[in-house]
Amino acid sequence: MGVVDLAVHESGSGPAVLLLHAFPLHAGLFDAVRPALPDHRLITPDLRGFAASPAGEDAPDLGAMADDVAAVLDRLGLDRAVVGGVSMGGYVTMELLRRHPDRVRGALLVDTKATADTPAARNGRLAAADAVLADGPGVLAGMLDGLLGDTTRRSRPDVVATVAGWLAGVDPAAVAWAQRAMAGRPDSLETLAGAGVPLAVVVGAEDTLSPPREAHAMAQARPGTPVHVVPGCGHLAVIEAPDAAAAALRAALAHLEAAGG
Repeated sequence: MGVVDLAVHESGSGPAVLLLHAFPLHAGLFDAVRPALPDHRLITPDLRGFAASPAGEDAPDLGAMADDVAAVLDRLGLDRAVVGGVSMGGYVTMELLRRHPDRVRGALLVDTKATADTPAARNGRLAAADAVLADGPGVLAGMLDGLLGDTTRRSRPDVVATVAGWLAGVDPAAVAWAQRAMAGRPDSLETLAGAGVPLAVVVGAEDTLSPPREAHAMAQARPGTPVHVVPGCGHLAVIEAPDAAAAALRAALAHLEAAGG
C-alpha cells in the first residue's frame, strides 16, 4: 500500500494523543474539545481524502488508513502514542492495533464499535458509495439524523448547521472510498481482547449508530476497561456536548496513563 502524507493539526504539550475523526468529516471535529486538553500533545490528522489530505491510489482498505497513521507517528518522531478515534476513526485505531501494535500505547474508542457490519449494513454502505458518486454530497444530508442525538437536533442549531456544512463540502470520491473500506472491515472484538495495551471507551448516551451496548461490548472484551457515557448527545459527542465530552476524554486518558498507556 502507498502511504499518504496526511495533513496534521496539533495543540497542547505533554503525552502524545492522536485522535482520528469520524466519517465523513475531518479533524475539525475535535476543535471544540481541544482547549480542554492543554496537558496533552493532541494530534489530529485529516484521514486520506478528507479536508486537506490527499486521497492516494490504493483500493479501499482501512489498512491503508492505518499505515498512514503509523507514518504520521514516524514523521513526528513518536515511537508510540495513545491512539483513538470517533466512529471510523475508531475502526482505524483497531486496524492499527492489528497492523502496528507496537505504535499504540493505549486505545481510546469514542462513539465506535468493534463488531463488523451485518450483510444488510454492508450492502447499504456499498449502495451509499455508488449514490454519492452518482449524485454528489447532497445525498449525505440524511446522515444528520444518525450523526446527531435528539437533544442536539432539537436544541443546538449551531451544531446542526456546522455538521450539515461539513457534509455538504466533502469529496464524493473520498466518501465512496471510505464507505467501501468500512464495509470490508472485520470483527475486532478479538483484537481488543488480545491487545497488549489498556483501553478506554467513551459514548454518547443518544448514539444510535454505535449505541452504548456496543461500547459496553468493547469494554467487556478487556475486563477493567471503563465506559464513560456522555449525556445529551449522539454519535458526535465531541462537538455536540464538548464540555462533558472533554471531561470524559480526560477521565479516559487518566485511566490509560494509570494503566501504563
